[in-house]
Amino acid sequence: MAGEIDRNRAVLRISGTDRESFLQGLVTNDVRRLTNGAVYAALLTPQGKYLADFLLVPAPESILLDVRADLAEGLLRRLSMYRLRADVSIEKTDWIVCRGLGPAPAGSVQDPRHAALGWRSYGPAPETCDPSAIDWTALRVEHVIPETGVELRPDESYILESGFERLHGVDFRKGCYVGQEVTARMKHKTDLKKGLFRVHVTGEAEPGTEITTAEGKPAGVLHTRAGDRAIAFLRLDRADGEMSAGSARVTLDARMPQS
Repeated sequence: MAGEIDRNRAVLRISGTDRESFLQGLVTNDVRRLTNGAVYAALLTPQGKYLADFLLVPAPESILLDVRADLAEGLLRRLSMYRLRADVSIEKTDWIVCRGLGPAPAGSVQDPRHAALGWRSYGPAPETCDPSAIDWTALRVEHVIPETGVELRPDESYILESGFERLHGVDFRKGCYVGQEVTARMKHKTDLKKGLFRVHVTGEAEPGTEITTAEGKPAGVLHTRAGDRAIAFLRLDRADGEMSAGSARVTLDARMPQS
């Protein structure tokens, strides 16, 4: 199997007869889509702010939840708080996540965020995944895929400003979920004034560096960088023309990613 172990991920298993209805009332996407493969979704605060994003994966008599490892324990506790009397069991597994490009092996799922991210598979033993030399950071930058703890900030980020609609991570017809009212209002009643974009960077600038306009006004923040391109969180009204990130020059990439 040509791929690599993603050691930054953990896998939770959600089982019980109420597992689908339980998740349907909590997460941003329509869990019924699991009949077609993996689903990208997030759990929000009641105020509509991001807490965690994850992939939901159909499995025999259960749903696997593929999440950033440093969020797994907190997410497990929070989901357990919502369980109440539902017939649902949530446990952390020791399974590993393998990801790769090219022909998908049997039992794998397509990454639902973007076709360029290839496939993912799940199992208990590292031997199921061979080493590879894929530059996943460059792929994330190319397609503006946000990462937990970098572009996605718990209790701070809003998913629509983070590209979740483009990445198939939110459903506006599924009904209520935690944070749904704020998310729907942002979608239907306001024009987004900020968001994640790909930029071209000339010069040295570390992730986290503030981006300013030619007049010195705050325009955003530089995030993940790969070569001369990077993901940046920008104010749309200040993203025209040449900007600066420390001593580096920053310009909006004219070729925006497509879903």
